[in-house]
Amino acid sequence: MKHSQARADTLIEALPYLQQFADQTVVIKYGGNAMVEASLKAGFAQDIALLKQVGINPVVVHGGGPQIGSLLNKLGKEAQFVRGMRVTDQETMDVVEMVLAGLVNKEIVANINRAGGKAVGLSGKDGGLICARKMAFERTAPGMDAPEIIDIGHVGTVHKVHPEVLHLLEKDRFIPVIAPVGYHKDDNQSYNINADLVAAAIAKALGASKLLLLTDVVGVLDGNKQLAPQVSHAQAREWMESGVISGGMIPKVNCCLDAVDHGVAKAHIIDGRVPHALLLEIFTDEGVGTAFVAE
Repeated sequence: MKHSQARADTLIEALPYLQQFADQTVVIKYGGNAMVEASLKAGFAQDIALLKQVGINPVVVHGGGPQIGSLLNKLGKEAQFVRGMRVTDQETMDVVEMVLAGLVNKEIVANINRAGGKAVGLSGKDGGLICARKMAFERTAPGMDAPEIIDIGHVGTVHKVHPEVLHLLEKDRFIPVIAPVGYHKDDNQSYNINADLVAAAIAKALGASKLLLLTDVVGVLDGNKQLAPQVSHAQAREWMESGVISGGMIPKVNCCLDAVDHGVAKAHIIDGRVPHALLLEIFTDEGVGTAFVAE
């Protein structure tokens, strides 16, 4: 009887969130171990199908770095990185596009469909969804008259999002699953874009209620190495300057802050290693991970 009551309590706890997010858009960046472990992949697909079933509109943006690296290794192509970004010549870009828009994207679509959803796979090139700009780095050194421009190839940033195709899919009850490949409108070249950046840009363009970044960490840790359930804009800036937030967490935090600064109600960094982390974040009082809100 106690077990049954606990289940009922869980459903009642979810009720206000079901009401709050009905007909709202939630953008999820899907990556890390949640894309690797079979049980987590199945659980993620179930979560997405359930969100759509209860009237929430999920939009999935996925990564695929390990899968890209694995295929490049099999092809005997050595990976090179500059400031964490993969140097992407034309041959590498062909592999990136094949892996992201082909293998990885279609597996996610199939998993969601198997769980009862109606998923459709896209890349940023479909419907002119993501217009990209080429990313370049500058390097300075003593004695140089001007900064040296470092060309890392087909690596881009988001210039503009045209969300019309997403609105059409949402209207017809489909779930978009987006590979982070964009195009440049002048030369029609393809560009590999960081999936966190794409997710944040799409969340802003859609006016999403939530942006959720799935990671392989519990969230943002404070100065005592304890999980911070919610972090203000000012606190995040202070922690980045002092080194409390460092390394690969900095660009993720910046994505979240940028999203909430441009109309997204809340952004979250959550632990994708936790089974059904999406449902726990959206439908429970405690949630999981770290939330960012506009000030």
